[in-house]
Amino acid sequence: MADQRRVPSIYDVAQRAGVSHQTVSRVLNDFEGIRPATREKVLDAIRELGYRRSVAARTLATSRTGSIGVLTPATAGFGPVSTLLAVEHAVRDAGYRPLVTSVVPEPDAVRAGVEFLLDHSVEALVAITPYRVMLAELEGVDLPVLTLQAGGEGPDAVAVDQLAGVGALVDHLRGLGHTAIQHIAGPAGYIEADLRRAAFERTARERGLAPLPTLEGDWTADAGYALAASIAPETTAIVAGNDQMALGIIHGLSDRGLRVPDDVSVTGFDDIPEAAHCLPPLTTAHQDFAEIGRLAVARLVARLDGRLDGGEATAPAAVAPRLIVRGSTASPRRG
Repeated sequence: MADQRRVPSIYDVAQRAGVSHQTVSRVLNDFEGIRPATREKVLDAIRELGYRRSVAARTLATSRTGSIGVLTPATAGFGPVSTLLAVEHAVRDAGYRPLVTSVVPEPDAVRAGVEFLLDHSVEALVAITPYRVMLAELEGVDLPVLTLQAGGEGPDAVAVDQLAGVGALVDHLRGLGHTAIQHIAGPAGYIEADLRRAAFERTARERGLAPLPTLEGDWTADAGYALAASIAPETTAIVAGNDQMALGIIHGLSDRGLRVPDDVSVTGFDDIPEAAHCLPPLTTAHQDFAEIGRLAVARLVARLDGRLDGGEATAPAAVAPRLIVRGSTASPRRG
């Protein structure tokens, strides 16, 4: 008669060793930071149970695969790429395997990406969704889903506090004496660009700043360079929607004979690695992508572990950017 004993799972190992299944996974993946005594308990349990590391066996035994799907836009943009790297790292730290698929922001492509992840039996889904068309295709997904870069939209979300970030930049410029501050926004329809634009307009209105026309770019340094020629004559400071456009603006202003920050102050948003090394170094709002990824994955794991009810509505978690003051801002020239 065939042996009908159930195949031992990672959860059986965890129970035998008296640890969490994430700890077992970390031992299996040779993560550092596991205490020797804990590692030995896990290895003893693996030997005693005859556990074999097999996704198929784990699925048969527990209906769990240990995988978290990550849906991301097909872009080289700093924000989405940094978010993706942070999420992948956090997923592995939590003892799961990330399965990533990138899609263009079109309904059919997004739908196909979601179906690909579901076909691979992921236990939950992190969706990096800077476009609203991506959000629409997540409705009805019968898994825990968490959205990023969506401004708090979606069934569960971790978002950047755009109002706090933009407000800190505007208040920094006001503190230097600027009142003619112009915004160079990212592309309309990109959720974070729209939110930063709205945050700037609200902050400017509340602070009583002179109304100046908002210009729109496409996140690139080339766009910033081109838009530098359209800056209003009375502008003494510019709040760019991201760092790349800010760098292009500085270059464009220089080619027009305007010096930063002597003639015009310029700020960015993101704190890309190059921001500290351009001339002048860029004042910006630093986004903590590692913290964003950690919070997102912690929320999903809480749902998977039953510490947060699957149907329970959860308020978006907001991460405030940090003001980084460098050499691209100074008091406006008088007279």
